[in-house]
Amino acid sequence: MTKIQLSEAQAVILSTACAREDGSIFPVTANLKGGAVGNVCKSLLKLGLIEEIPATDLNTVYRHDEERGPVTLRATPLAYSALGITDTPVGKPAAEPAPKAIHQRSATKQEALIEMLRAEDGATIEEIGAALLWRSHTVRGAIAGTLKKKLGLEVISEKVENRGRVYKLPAA
Repeated sequence: MTKIQLSEAQAVILSTACAREDGSIFPVTANLKGGAVGNVCKSLLKLGLIEEIPATDLNTVYRHDEERGPVTLRATPLAYSALGITDTPVGKPAAEPAPKAIHQRSATKQEALIEMLRAEDGATIEEIGAALLWRSHTVRGAIAGTLKKKLGLEVISEKVENRGRVYKLPAA
């Protein structure tokens, strides 16, 4: 078998994934900018070193497939052998069916944001930004993209005198 030549970025992403119990590519810890992560993942897919599997966590979604829904990436047994790792995860079929339930990560800024919005008084963009060390455009993006689009939560906003626009989530 010929040895697969890996770039530094490919090696970092693969070795991190192979160190994880589930072989998951995401979250990517490599310091890559722009679309570099996507390009590296495409090349690894083409080499057969990673594979697409149904995503169970919205924070690990690589892309959305019309038939399968959210898709994430996982290292294949070939990735372990390409890195010289002999103790590949045993008992994992190549296309392990994933549960349909979507899990939310815990102890994250997303969780803190949801908690702030579920508070009785809600929170303003400025309050969220100060608490999470985010800029206002990041807060607005998280509310519109992550909470509304990805998680399907209904975020309510209202103008409050002496406070400005306040955002809230209905009590769970």
